[in-house]
Amino acid sequence: MREVDESAEGGGPATLLCVPFAGAGPSFFHPWKALSAGRWRVVTVELPGREKRLLETPYRNVVEAAKSEVDGIVAELGEGARTVLFGHSLGAVLAYELAHLLSARDVRVEQLVVSGSPGPWTQRERRASGLPDEEFLARVEEFAGFRHPALDHPEMRELILPTLQADCEMHENYVPSTDEPVSVPIHSLRGGSDGLVSAEQAREWRRATTSEFGYAEFQGDHMYLVDRAREVLDTIEAGR
Repeated sequence: MREVDESAEGGGPATLLCVPFAGAGPSFFHPWKALSAGRWRVVTVELPGREKRLLETPYRNVVEAAKSEVDGIVAELGEGARTVLFGHSLGAVLAYELAHLLSARDVRVEQLVVSGSPGPWTQRERRASGLPDEEFLARVEEFAGFRHPALDHPEMRELILPTLQADCEMHENYVPSTDEPVSVPIHSLRGGSDGLVSAEQAREWRRATTSEFGYAEFQGDHMYLVDRAREVLDTIEAGR
């Protein structure tokens, strides 16, 4: 269900649990395994509608997705696992919901790293959900400052588009399952020229934790992490 670096053993380094952004799957984080080089055991959440779960119906609700996937995640992490959660954009709010659930399941969440996201109580004002296909793709490209090459191939686009639309719908309609903050440190990351999430919005995550809070910016726009993976990993390590 999720892709795991099986070379790691239970007594080894902490796990870095990566939660993908809208339309993405585990393959995006493949390079992170080599870059993490012994710092973490890298595990990626694979949601329905992509890669190995391509034929499964994608979720349209963040809270439902987190609750439905948490059992499998706990089984793979192992009891008492030391875990750092990372999520970008849609992945940030999914990671936030998982942080609540995992903390109640004997999974030691050491840090929640949220990227390219306003605080969980701020709903997106600019939306793509419900638009006709071409307008939807143009709006998503505008938001991200990035267009995946696969969307230019009709066959691939036909496979990818329904999942991307479902992901955007559940992100734009997200309402947190609770008003209670988490008790783990939160580190909020943002591309310095992100036109979708302001610095003020990225700092809203301060209210989502009763523990420590950190904030960092990187050169780039909303999808800065495509080119800044090593810097992101260094920042995560520095925050532990």
